[in-house]
Amino acid sequence: MKEFYLKGTLRSEFGKKVSKLERSSEKIPCVLYGNGENVHFTTSEVDVLKLIINPDVFVVNLDIEGKKCKAVVKEVQFHPVTDKILHIDFFMISEEKPVVVELPVKLEGLAEGVKAGGRLSLEMRKLKVKGIYTKLPERVVIDVTSLGLGKTIQIGNLSFNDFEILNAKNAVVAQVKLTRASYAAAAGGK
Repeated sequence: MKEFYLKGTLRSEFGKKVSKLERSSEKIPCVLYGNGENVHFTTSEVDVLKLIINPDVFVVNLDIEGKKCKAVVKEVQFHPVTDKILHIDFFMISEEKPVVVELPVKLEGLAEGVKAGGRLSLEMRKLKVKGIYTKLPERVVIDVTSLGLGKTIQIGNLSFNDFEILNAKNAVVAQVKLTRASYAAAAGGK
């Protein structure tokens, strides 16, 4: 997984009023969970945007006034109208405990069904996986070359050595959908 560096400042005061003042000065209230402790801090909105807008998953190297640790973004709260970031939850990670994150899906290869006139459709852009963060890839790569016309790839069909997929086993990740051209070819050109 890619790494991201972020600095924070400890918060001493809490509440709606204080959080609103922090947001007006382009600071974002954050909480770091893990190892039985909760650390409340703020960070710069500009620095966090580079982390949140990017579709990749990062290991965040946090530096909160000299205390350094590794974490992943657990949840981001956005304003319902302006889409400004209101709050971020980070979860502390270690090499001993597995972590649950959502990794983006990448399809590789030219599917047999596409050659026959079908259309490849990615149904799940991200998969929820569990594993040691040092062994997690940047994205889940799925080979679709043997995927035929009208066929699907489900979570139950996938297996990886370094991590476990937590989504429902019957959930469809990708499929080759029939098109008008493929219907006509199957019906003998009628």
